[in-house]
Amino acid sequence: MRHDALHKVGLVADPPPESAILPLVLVVLNDFDRHDIAYFYWKSSNRVYRGLTGEGDVDLLVAKQDQHRAQAILLDRGLKSFPAVAYRDHPSVLSFLGHDEPSGRIVHFHLHIRLIAGNSLLKNYHLPWEEALASRTVFHPILPIRMLAPVDEALLLIVRACLELTRSDPVVRRNWQATTRKFALDRAELAGRLPRAALRQRAAELLSDDLADEVADALYSDRELQDQRPLQRRIREHFAPHRTYNGLEAELRILTRTAHLVAGYLNKRFLWAPRPWSRRAPGGGHVIAVIGVDGSGKSTIVATVREWLGQEMDVIPIYFGTGAGRPSLILWPLKLMVPLITPLLKTKPKGSSHGKISDRPPGRLYSTLLSIWATAAAIEKRIKLSSAHRGARRGLIVVTDRYPQNEIAGFNEGPLMPRLTGVPRWLQRFESRAYSLAQRLPPDLVIKLIVPPEVCARREPDMDQAVIMQRIAAIPRLTFSGARVVSIDAQQPLAEVIRAVRKEVWQIL
Repeated sequence: MRHDALHKVGLVADPPPESAILPLVLVVLNDFDRHDIAYFYWKSSNRVYRGLTGEGDVDLLVAKQDQHRAQAILLDRGLKSFPAVAYRDHPSVLSFLGHDEPSGRIVHFHLHIRLIAGNSLLKNYHLPWEEALASRTVFHPILPIRMLAPVDEALLLIVRACLELTRSDPVVRRNWQATTRKFALDRAELAGRLPRAALRQRAAELLSDDLADEVADALYSDRELQDQRPLQRRIREHFAPHRTYNGLEAELRILTRTAHLVAGYLNKRFLWAPRPWSRRAPGGGHVIAVIGVDGSGKSTIVATVREWLGQEMDVIPIYFGTGAGRPSLILWPLKLMVPLITPLLKTKPKGSSHGKISDRPPGRLYSTLLSIWATAAAIEKRIKLSSAHRGARRGLIVVTDRYPQNEIAGFNEGPLMPRLTGVPRWLQRFESRAYSLAQRLPPDLVIKLIVPPEVCARREPDMDQAVIMQRIAAIPRLTFSGARVVSIDAQQPLAEVIRAVRKEVWQIL
């Protein structure tokens, strides 16, 4: 069928230019066609562009006999399998994530081996139409992807609406307006280009003759899809033999998964406990440490990596510093006291990094106050080190701002007490154990942000120039017990720094 004819029947909207399609997506789809993988995009044609451009997921239904070859192609192209946590997993759906380097986007391929529908947290219904739908798929006339025939898309839309549009689904209820509007727009678009007789005939073939009229009417009815209760009940009854769980067990599982969902949401937003809640890294997680002198952009990079990966997998940030980052409950009371004590110290002794610094060594009062601070910081670091590596062992990606070290004396994130006077040896040993633990538990990847002294001085004008020079000189010597270490020039444009960081992070996942 010619392109202009397809426009007339509504199969083709104006797509984005081909240059907007992510290269990684193009390569994978071309490989599928070249290796005769039986697949098709089975979600709404209105959203196929979002998947191809990385704005949404690419939901493909792959023939069961081709599933392993399809997975091999994805792996060969650098995508990686990211399993969902147990309470969100489904054996018929596989998630593969890839990094499209030119755009920096995470590409998400959903491989569906069976056609499933139902509650957002429990796809309890199998629609045994895989072969029937695959036999009538069409290639998009412009975009390089195989899609549902319009009549099949309409039928599937009505059935999914009957199985999925319910306020008892906590995810749907939370996004009720957006979800119902999405279904309404899809229905209006399909109703405008499909004859009723074609939909009725297809419904009779795949459902039953007595349901065909009701399904066809639903597409053109003035009533919203979510309000067509009799049809919803009949569709559920029709697919009852294809349920994975009976009604009672399904409700119990949904209730359990809802509790997990709420706990995961709270953890992601507020608690940051090392517990997986969505999708784990393959083969276990990783601890990624971002280090550099103050002003090198550590916080920006940590936030960027967290936002980039956090859309698709479980990521928790950890701040190992004692500055403006998020402290633990142990250090938090002391940080509240800092503004009260700082005005009393007109100058700071030798070894300090910020403020007006004198040449005198630390006195007893300063040593006492800093010993209390150092003890609390050491306890906090031990807790955070254990939390970081436990999270990684559970499949989380842990991104840290700074990382404790005991390789270079006097360097930030190292022990504080050795440069103080009058500190008991037992207290120094207590502090040193926290930093020895960091040596025993090195990060998996260390990203060193390198900046010249003038850039650091411009970004951190309150920092002592001599300390800047010392720390910049010390950074290349830090090895972190043989961890994979990558140095990145943080003086270059931020976009280039982020691109380089993303590439290194993706390689280690």
